[in-house]
Amino acid sequence: MSGVNGTNGIAGAVTPVVLCGGAGTRLWPSSRASRPKQFIPLVGETSTFQAAVQRVAGAPGFSRPIVIANQDHRFIVAEQLAELSVEADIVLEPERRDSAAAVATAAVYAAGRSPGSVVLTLAADHVIGDDEGFQASVASAASVAQGGYIMTLGVVPTEPSTAYGYIQPGKPIANSGAFEVNRFVEKPSAEAAQEHIKDGHLWNSGNFLFRPDVMMEEFERLAPAILSSARDAVGKAGRDLDFIRLDADAHRAAPATSIDYAVMERTARAAVMPVRFPWSDVGSWGALWSVSPQDSMGNAVRGQVELANTRNSLVHSPHMLTAVVGLDDVVVVAEPDAVLVTSRARSGDVKDLIAALRRKRRSEADEHLRTDRPWGWYQRVDLGSRFQVKRICVKPGGRLSLQKHFHRAEHWIVVRGTAEVQVDERRLTAFENEAVYLPIGCVHRLCNPGRIPLELIEVQVGSYTGEDDIVRLEDVYGR
Repeated sequence: MSGVNGTNGIAGAVTPVVLCGGAGTRLWPSSRASRPKQFIPLVGETSTFQAAVQRVAGAPGFSRPIVIANQDHRFIVAEQLAELSVEADIVLEPERRDSAAAVATAAVYAAGRSPGSVVLTLAADHVIGDDEGFQASVASAASVAQGGYIMTLGVVPTEPSTAYGYIQPGKPIANSGAFEVNRFVEKPSAEAAQEHIKDGHLWNSGNFLFRPDVMMEEFERLAPAILSSARDAVGKAGRDLDFIRLDADAHRAAPATSIDYAVMERTARAAVMPVRFPWSDVGSWGALWSVSPQDSMGNAVRGQVELANTRNSLVHSPHMLTAVVGLDDVVVVAEPDAVLVTSRARSGDVKDLIAALRRKRRSEADEHLRTDRPWGWYQRVDLGSRFQVKRICVKPGGRLSLQKHFHRAEHWIVVRGTAEVQVDERRLTAFENEAVYLPIGCVHRLCNPGRIPLELIEVQVGSYTGEDDIVRLEDVYGR
């Protein structure tokens, strides 16, 4: 692990590891593979990832956060951390291998960075309504984890939900408020959920606390291939700008399975701390309605929304005016390129819809109109057989790659800010309401030298306008 671990651990502090691997397909069309739900403002003005980071970053008893994310989302993670002025170790997974590989990676990495600490793994896509209550619960659970238990936070149920797994507490752990785990229960039927609540079962929140050495011992015993992969992937990891890239071949060797199946349901060291803070994994639009502020008619709205004779509904429309008349118990989600209408009760079925869209090769299943880049973002405005129009925003200091195209020419019209443009051997400066023409095959680059975002309209004309008609000759972001 030489060269990749820092020395930011604080003796005795909890090392928070934010896991960002979820796809969030049930919150389509707002959540898509290119920007899943953890990076979208759903409750409040920040994303759930940012809320998770704020919950632990700088709080008493926590050391510098570790973020484990898919490499495709690295620049979104970096940008959202920068918005919070939070520094973290960003560890990149080359591909998704489910939660067991991520937890094993967290244990191995934390053991090198903060030996002797207790690790807290928390999901980036959960909504928690009481940060202080969460922090106090973590502190209590961490003290039990120091004794060699693998702790989970079990939420005291508020209803017989069929959307969550359950934990049956067993023998009390002396003077701690925690219990050994008697068993884990899969998501139940409605009737079984009622019985679980009567029997004192808790919701499985998926938040774990453990000493790295304890977790690695259990992986060694129960899932050695996953631990071997994690050790190899971290040991061969390298730095890329501000990121730590796990070795791709080593990481790919890990069997894809959940931490529940790999360890938690099989270990004798599992324990649970009952907690009462408001919690949701926001697994569907119906779940989001439950945790969102509601008006006197039971409606939860976000964005440009007008309602008439509508009750107990969620309407999410951040980009356009959406009106709903005379409907009850529905979910309406409007994005610029897709609209979802479903009953609240069936909102979890959206996952099946996404599978159908993928079979039909609809790009809307996974891609937003807006695409994030390390220098800013672009958004498609219009697309035809021989043209494409984009809106481009370059943040101050941002630089696009030095590139060329074989199938299209481009026209850039500056609408805000100042653009520095290289066209072959020429260097140009373009101001608001000025344009630059880029002929097919020219070598070009766009930079923002100013202190405000640079916004421009790009018109592409040619036989092919796909993103794979970009030949990068030089790139400061290492793409």
